[in-house]
Amino acid sequence: MERTTTLGGNLTAGSNNTNPLSAKVDSAAQAAHQTTDKIAGQTTAQVDRSAEAVHRAVDSAADTALSAAEWASTIAEQAKQAQTRLTESASASIRARPITTVAGALVVGYLLGRLARR
Repeated sequence: MERTTTLGGNLTAGSNNTNPLSAKVDSAAQAAHQTTDKIAGQTTAQVDRSAEAVHRAVDSAADTALSAAEWASTIAEQAKQAQTRLTESASASIRARPITTVAGALVVGYLLGRLARR
């Protein structure tokens, strides 16, 4: 059932008024209601599209952040493995030639001391 409001504030069913001014006002009010409904429908559709776009952007950002976090944890693990390999290699080298290692460390220390005095 369609309801409109006249200038006097009375609710009427349709536009069965005999006053031409009242009929014009009712017609204008109906046109305004239709236009408002049309704009509201378009706005709702646009808000829904915008919300979907924002959700997709957030999902994409979350996926990217997850990938970056996984990559960073992989890099950290690789760095630990490289440190372990280097330490084991240095330890093996020192055990194989302890005198050469100590002599080399003394030479390097002496040279660094000479450079620091300048």
